[in-house]
Amino acid sequence: MSESNEARLPEQRGEFPVLRRITTRWMDNDHYGHVNNVVYYSYFDTAVNGYLIEASGVDIRELPAIGIVAETSCRFLRDLSFPDTVHAGLALEKLGNSSVVYRIGLFGNDETAPAAIGRFVHVYVDATTRRPVPVPAPIRAALGALADGSAGTSPLP
Repeated sequence: MSESNEARLPEQRGEFPVLRRITTRWMDNDHYGHVNNVVYYSYFDTAVNGYLIEASGVDIRELPAIGIVAETSCRFLRDLSFPDTVHAGLALEKLGNSSVVYRIGLFGNDETAPAAIGRFVHVYVDATTRRPVPVPAPIRAALGALADGSAGTSPLP
């Protein structure tokens, strides 16, 4: 991705069309007193799937196609710790035929600058054969709401 594309992606809290609250847990902290780096990826997964379940109105586990995480990345910018409330901002970076790329910002408490910026890629596959298939209609509809900004802020999942 070029620098010019990077600048157009959301960075600040108010630029994300959806915010989902996640409460840190005691066990999220590591020996150094902050949320361990691997937990950030769990927050990404929780935010994306919580949004999809709520926005689509279906139990995504029962769809004939499932979203497999094909790629994740995280740019760590500042510490999160217990007991923080994390606000996970969701935005749609790209929607393809069988894949979705999310942009995720993690914001501690009332901060407007991110603690982390992530990228999360789902590839939809047939639940049985594991072969790529189109993004299911209920998921695509939820992603449309995310893309056009009509999704709104979500409550605690």
